[in-house]
Amino acid sequence: FKESTIDSDNSTSYAKLKDIVKEHNPQVIPKNEVGKILPWVHVAISNAKRLLLDIYHDIKPEYLQNYLNEFCYKFNRRYFGENLFDRLLIAVVTYKNQFRCNNG
Repeated sequence: FKESTIDSDNSTSYAKLKDIVKEHNPQVIPKNEVGKILPWVHVAISNAKRLLLDIYHDIKPEYLQNYLNEFCYKFNRRYFGENLFDRLLIAVVTYKNQFRCNNG
């Protein structure tokens, strides 16, 4: 990450980025412009939040990435069109299990 440059809004949640990346360029975006700048990003983030809060409720941190991976797959699959089955087959065949079951 030390070679990365990140352009973001001026949210306080990004305050520690300056310690992790080479350069962080926060920009103040007026409230009336927020929906015009990267509108699909706001839609995707809003949809991901709703999915995680409404459906899964209590998510353990170790499984969060799996839930986000599922969301990204579902979000992107609308572009698969006629190749949907082929893409699903590839996903099933190349899937790597990222979690373990503890039975005792």
